[in-house]
Amino acid sequence: MDLRINPLSSQALSGLGGVAGKRPGAAGGVDGGFSENFKSALKSVSQAQNEASRLQTQVQLGNPKVSLEETMLAMQKSQIGFQATLHVRNRMVQAYTDIMNMSV
Repeated sequence: MDLRINPLSSQALSGLGGVAGKRPGAAGGVDGGFSENFKSALKSVSQAQNEASRLQTQVQLGNPKVSLEETMLAMQKSQIGFQATLHVRNRMVQAYTDIMNMSV
């Protein structure tokens, strides 16, 4: 689960001169930008949670090919990913609230 956001290249930055920072044909700004990275991060967190759940089920069924250590590690990875996602969401909501409370 890789939650890193890739930095913008100089080519991507040069394309920011358009209307509201959007290039023609780019759905969410510069190649999707934040929204695409956030969607992929949510998908990877969801996959990690599904994998942890699957491993838990296999351990409970007594599958000898699945170790308890592997299951616990998958559970911790999914928990950390969920917490990171929750913090990002909380910061986004706080930023939105701050912007809405600004006087014009």
